[in-house]
Amino acid sequence: MHPAGLSIFWRAFTATAAALVLAAVLLIVTPVKISPRIALIEVVVLVAGLGLILVVDYLLLRRAFRPLERLAQRMETVDLLHPGQRLPDPRSGTIGRLVRAFNDMLERLETERRESGGRALAAQEAERARIARGLHDEVGQVLTGVLLQLDSLARADDVSRANEIEETKQSVRQALEEVRRIARELRPEMLEHLGLVSALTELSRRFADQSGLLVSRRFADGLPPLSGEAEIAVYRVAQESLTNVARHADASRVEIALEPGVESVVLRIADDGRGLPEALASSNGHTGLRGMRERALLVGGALAVKRSSEGGVEVRLEVPAGGA
Repeated sequence: MHPAGLSIFWRAFTATAAALVLAAVLLIVTPVKISPRIALIEVVVLVAGLGLILVVDYLLLRRAFRPLERLAQRMETVDLLHPGQRLPDPRSGTIGRLVRAFNDMLERLETERRESGGRALAAQEAERARIARGLHDEVGQVLTGVLLQLDSLARADDVSRANEIEETKQSVRQALEEVRRIARELRPEMLEHLGLVSALTELSRRFADQSGLLVSRRFADGLPPLSGEAEIAVYRVAQESLTNVARHADASRVEIALEPGVESVVLRIADDGRGLPEALASSNGHTGLRGMRERALLVGGALAVKRSSEGGVEVRLEVPAGGA
């Protein structure tokens, strides 16, 4: 291997070892000798001393450079979606300053990511609310007005025209219902007015009606209160999880549960489908999983995706309580 490809530790060790070996060789071959004629015991002692020096040199350098190697490994594997990854502080020397600078950088990056992500999600939710209001108030009012006009026309004596108008009215009713459905999905009004449990109950009921899957609900009584942001995160993770079940799981049954944790609330969604590959579950490349991890991170929660006891996928989200 080219010297430039060696780690800093091995380069330092090789350099010091070469210097010691050269010193020993010079001591053996130069006129400066321990005795007028080199004795075998003198060579043995010299080689043993050289070996001892190399071992001591190895141990000292290994201990000195271990924090730097840990730093390099962490820099290669760090993931801001899993906060709190820090290196132990050596508390002295250049390496200590480098480790502290790296930990401080991670802290700043996590804070900036959390704040920028929070602003982005807040803007997204505000935009959802604006679109939902527009669909409900503007488009909905227009369609309602059309229905009233058609009601007026339907009173005409012409039977054939009345039949055509009735068909048109039916189409408008379907469009109006679709607009209302989109508005509910964009901004769950039940979450704002009746709370998380009612919103999840309605979400799971609609999911069961649309997908034909059996949905069982287990919502514990006396759940600790959550902040508005945490409730939205729980609702969106449940929404995305159920969407993934319908699209990919090939399941027949889904369980959704809300349970109290240690000063937290735990959402669990498990299905009996074909499961998710382990590599995909642990990675962040899947758009839906990454979005759920982002939401969990921004409210100080933790998301885990694993194989369920029924063979499918279990999504577990734990968010801290308080701030309702």
